[in-house]
Amino acid sequence: MKVSVIIPAYNEGARIDKVISAVKDADLPSEIIVVSDGSTDDTAEIARSEGVRVIELQQNSGKGAAMKAGVCSTEADVYVFIDADLVGLTPQHVDNLIRPVVEDEADATLGVFGGGRPTTDFAHKMTPGLSGQRAVKASLLATLPSIEDSGYGVEVMLNRHLEKLHAKVKRVEFHGVSQILKEEKMGSLEGLAARIKMYKDIVTHIK
Repeated sequence: MKVSVIIPAYNEGARIDKVISAVKDADLPSEIIVVSDGSTDDTAEIARSEGVRVIELQQNSGKGAAMKAGVCSTEADVYVFIDADLVGLTPQHVDNLIRPVVEDEADATLGVFGGGRPTTDFAHKMTPGLSGQRAVKASLLATLPSIEDSGYGVEVMLNRHLEKLHAKVKRVEFHGVSQILKEEKMGSLEGLAARIKMYKDIVTHIK
């Protein structure tokens, strides 16, 4: 069974090596694909230095477009999506996310933070469905509506799609894992602007 891990990334050169390393050391992934979403830093170069396949989008097109580019670049039985800005990710987290799908205990999984940073733990407690850490059977993605324009609303689209198909989704705790906040990456003003855009994308696809 082929398991493809797709890591969408925009200017994550300072962090992505640790995420790639955790995925590489996991037992269940068959391949790793990093999609650099118009990054202007060394994200693509660092990913290549880790020996994984890299797709470079010429302009920043949003998370949904990056995820679609990864899926369209390969054929797999299971697609796994991992965010590039995770802190504390281990190979065990990755395998725990994949195993229920590979062993047919679930159609999809959702990684939910716990025991990490209070801010990200709280966010996942309130809205676990917005997690970017997922494993999904390829057959369920075959009828997924176009996601390239969904931006950060892609998680909402995926949730609705899986609900429509009555898919069995299992939550998997990512104990000790957290995420770098946008304000920490970009600075207060730029980070706030990016956060507002994220919320706008999400609200647009909730309606």
